[in-house]
Amino acid sequence: MKHEHFVVQSPATPAEQLILLFHGVGDNPVAMGEIGSYFAKDFPQALVVSIGGPFAFGRGNGRQWFSVQGVTEANRAERIAEVMPTFVETVRYWQQQSGVGYAGTALVGFSQGSIMALEGLKAEPKLAGRVVAFSGRFAHLPETGFGESVVHLIHGEDDAVIAVEHARAAAARLQAVGCDFTLDVEQGVGHAINQGMMNLALERLHYYVPQRYWEEAMFGKRGDLIAFK
Repeated sequence: MKHEHFVVQSPATPAEQLILLFHGVGDNPVAMGEIGSYFAKDFPQALVVSIGGPFAFGRGNGRQWFSVQGVTEANRAERIAEVMPTFVETVRYWQQQSGVGYAGTALVGFSQGSIMALEGLKAEPKLAGRVVAFSGRFAHLPETGFGESVVHLIHGEDDAVIAVEHARAAAARLQAVGCDFTLDVEQGVGHAINQGMMNLALERLHYYVPQRYWEEAMFGKRGDLIAFK
């Protein structure tokens, strides 16, 4: 499958996890790969790949998932829907290449990349076991849950590009529809990822026990092994 990408880490043995990174508007997979290096260090048996958006942005090497020129609350969802088949196909391609199923797949996005990852869960059942959404939002808040998938929302309190209220609204809706999620808000941070936010993301992937495991333990049901540990 032809798409721009940068392999941050490819383990010598078969991958145990798959971590796919999705950048924001005007960024590129190599630059986003710097974020991926933190995940690679903490998950040495993971295949870590930074994916480039399908469309050029400006005259340099910047990419985007959908055009933000003239984007509004009314047309954002339509633009996302147009590119979503490509997004889903890309995730499925790397799952096939790595041999890692959805439960062991984490989608890590920033800004527009987070929008795509969050909307991807709405568009495709069992797309990924975890989504880490830095400074993102839903185009429209979900109407139903995401099954066993877990969403980690991480946002800067002072974000002037995608306001933190979007993350709080998403958390309220996810709770209402029965989704497994976390929300972390970093004080004094704008539209960016600082070390504290990165530490939160790694902590969530390492130590957050999905709600289904608590329920299985309480009711004596047998579940699969936690894919991220």
